[in-house]
Amino acid sequence: MAGKGWNYVAGVPETDEQQRLRFQIELEFVQCLGNPNYLNFLAQRGYFKDNTFINYLKYLQYWKEPDYAKYLKYPMCLYFLDLLQYEHFRRELVNAQCTKFIDDQQILLWQHYTRRRSRLLQSNVTNGTTAEQTLNNQNSTQSNGHVNAKIS
Repeated sequence: MAGKGWNYVAGVPETDEQQRLRFQIELEFVQCLGNPNYLNFLAQRGYFKDNTFINYLKYLQYWKEPDYAKYLKYPMCLYFLDLLQYEHFRRELVNAQCTKFIDDQQILLWQHYTRRRSRLLQSNVTNGTTAEQTLNNQNSTQSNGHVNAKIS
């Protein structure tokens, strides 16, 4: 965790216990942002029209830093955290059909990568290479269609 936080309400530094609790609460909340149905819930209750809440979403961008992102179990939440910075996206989340579409697309993405990973693992068994070797080779040479230099 980062250095001592500051409790702006009380005007004093946070204790270690307060910092730990804030960390856990913010971690849980950021991960909830990966659920399109929860985003729809927030939108329908007007949270995305509240400037204080919008500022809170901006504050939560620190979760994209590697020191914090490593604690996330559902990294898709960072993608939605980015999208929530745009007013148009926040407005569209009120629409249940929009939310359903996002949810469907998210499931299709997970299915695609699950099938892809299964095929990689299956082909590795027949080729005698380990899954880790194949994934490392693939990640070092290609990412979203762009060639990257391997960093050792």
